[in-house]
Amino acid sequence: MTHLPRLLLLLCALALPAQAQEQGQPSGTIETEQEVGGDAAIERRIERILAELNGYEGVAVDVREGIVTFSGAVLEPEAIARLDELASRVNGVVAIENEVVEDTDVARRLNPVLDRFRARLVQAVAYLPLLAVAIVAGLAVVALGILLARWEAPWRRLAPNAFIGEIYRVVLRLAFVLAGVVVALDILNATAVLTGLLGAAGIVGLAVGFAVRDTVENFIASVMLSLRQPFRPHDFVDIDGTLGTVIRLTSRATILLDPDGNHVRLSNAFVFKAKIINYTRNDTRRFGFALGIDPADDLAEARRIGLETLRALDFVLADPAPAVWVKEAGDSTVTMEFFAWINQRETDFMVSKGEALRLVMAALTRAGIGLPEPSYRLNLGGGGLPVIGLPDSAKPAESMVISEDEPPPEQKPLPLPGAQDVAADPTIGRMVEEERKTTAQRDLLSPAAPEE
Repeated sequence: MTHLPRLLLLLCALALPAQAQEQGQPSGTIETEQEVGGDAAIERRIERILAELNGYEGVAVDVREGIVTFSGAVLEPEAIARLDELASRVNGVVAIENEVVEDTDVARRLNPVLDRFRARLVQAVAYLPLLAVAIVAGLAVVALGILLARWEAPWRRLAPNAFIGEIYRVVLRLAFVLAGVVVALDILNATAVLTGLLGAAGIVGLAVGFAVRDTVENFIASVMLSLRQPFRPHDFVDIDGTLGTVIRLTSRATILLDPDGNHVRLSNAFVFKAKIINYTRNDTRRFGFALGIDPADDLAEARRIGLETLRALDFVLADPAPAVWVKEAGDSTVTMEFFAWINQRETDFMVSKGEALRLVMAALTRAGIGLPEPSYRLNLGGGGLPVIGLPDSAKPAESMVISEDEPPPEQKPLPLPGAQDVAADPTIGRMVEEERKTTAQRDLLSPAAPEE
């Protein structure tokens, strides 16, 4: 128990120098005797140091028994803490009393600002010749890039089409603009600014990318479509259910002319991801139609008549040959399908299909092959058997009976009609060509580009 007070005193003695050090107070042992003129020497030393530093004109120093007392006012609060640090490093200082406050006088606070403004203005004027040289050098580099971009001959060889060539030129111009900025900053010895500019440009580019995501997606789709070329002008295509003849491909949309003569504008982002059927890519195209045949008739004879009729048509190709087959048997009819091939460069697809349907129906009817409509049974008696084929009550029953002595009426065979003109209609093609000539909008579809 007797050692506990001594231990506490020892710990306090060890902690006091550390606390004084943290507060900017001098540390170490204090001499028992004061040197002659020591306080005056310390005071003169500190005053000479403050006289060489800016911002301490209003600070007074007083030293007694090694204790330094600062009084007065300074403009910046950081200068107050620096006084403690400075005085603690002077030999012989025992303690520091810092009574300096921050000066609030408006005139004194504005004077340093004006001095800094004048110094920067003088520095800017001195930099003007160097700035002029940097600007001229940067503009020279940019001008060189613009001249190279305007030189079209090499880009025609490098790019598959005009749109890709324009992208190459834009990238080249941007590269030379960036090089011009780097050259100018290097002349001014300010290349560190470039890091901040690139960082800011990256953040701005990321934000803009999210904001115009659809536009960027559409632009990339335009580039890919101009490279892949899935269709050409005058091609008749089906783009995810939209039928039309291609007029042109722009940097934003694909423009079609539908069979009714209407303009259809489809976003390139939609076209790039859509299912595209190009009917014009191959010269030959197959048409088909279905007919319901009476189940009581000879299906083989119906098939033979259909094949002979299709083969006899001038616009139907012999190779590939026409084909007829039974598709399915229904409740009241047997469905047969008839297919034939045509050269769609010379023959109108829809007209030829309609003529083939008309002539096959006429040939089957002439041969006595029935083409009945589907029939249905309606139960109107509330649960009883349906009544079918009842004679009209207004007519006598005898009128519905044919005498055995009376011969059946003679049925004359129907003449087989001839085929109409099925030549390809040039109306849509002419409208597309006129649209391409009258509109000055650039077309990204190039005949020289490879087809997908």
